[in-house]
Amino acid sequence: MNQNTELYGVVGYPLDHSLSPVMHNTAFLKAGLRARYLALETRDIKGCLRKVRDSGIKGLSVTLPFKSVIIPYLDHIDRLAQKINAVNTVVNDAGCLIGYNTDAHGAGKALEGVLHRGSRCCLIVGAGGAARAIGFMLKEQGMDLTVANRSVMRGVALARSLECPFVPLEEVEAVCADLLIQTTPVGMFPHTDRCIVPLHALREGMVVMDIIYNPLKTRLLTMAGEQGCKTISGLEMFVHQGAEQFRLWTHMKAPVAAMTRAVKAALRENSQIVNNDSS
Repeated sequence: MNQNTELYGVVGYPLDHSLSPVMHNTAFLKAGLRARYLALETRDIKGCLRKVRDSGIKGLSVTLPFKSVIIPYLDHIDRLAQKINAVNTVVNDAGCLIGYNTDAHGAGKALEGVLHRGSRCCLIVGAGGAARAIGFMLKEQGMDLTVANRSVMRGVALARSLECPFVPLEEVEAVCADLLIQTTPVGMFPHTDRCIVPLHALREGMVVMDIIYNPLKTRLLTMAGEQGCKTISGLEMFVHQGAEQFRLWTHMKAPVAAMTRAVKAALRENSQIVNNDSS
């Protein structure tokens, strides 16, 4: 790094699980860019954005818990991000902070085969920023949606936005869906033994996607596989939403294959460290 190095980063709290630095630094290196991507853990998003403007940081990824909270502090919001009411990407254009949402793009890429196969009924578990992005993307694809969430108030609010039914989490097994997408952080490293979806909600032939990418195979995906479901990990969504961030920041096509290999290698390394620590 020197005075000519362009800086990017991820903002959220906590960030110890994030592999965004691994993915994006690999992309910058592969593309031959003099750029560096940092983890900017913070509880003060307003103060953090002030420092971003002052320091000239070129772009941000935005993760929990700031995807909606960040919106009032930005100068401009992309139309899709406005519709979703969640931002996961910020471009710093000469001090003007512009918010985008690439989660919908990433989820669409991960689900391409499923959507082309004709899945029509989807149960979305969760009601956060990622759930909103995925919900609006699937609605545009003509999917019939149902939202389930632990917090009834937040779940009902999302269901109203999507103009679809809401069910309490404990009643999800009554929903007849051929696609289930888990969008909460439950089951994320290091709490990998947890699962928010009841076993009886998983039926043979159902497609189950967990947007968590760390670990690559969550407790939910393990249970779903044992029930005869087709499973999709969060890795594809994570990489493709990151690839769209890279394009927005650099106006270049992202090296998706290299980004995927880097994240997989980091996940394998993390898994070995955990296994060694527990042995």
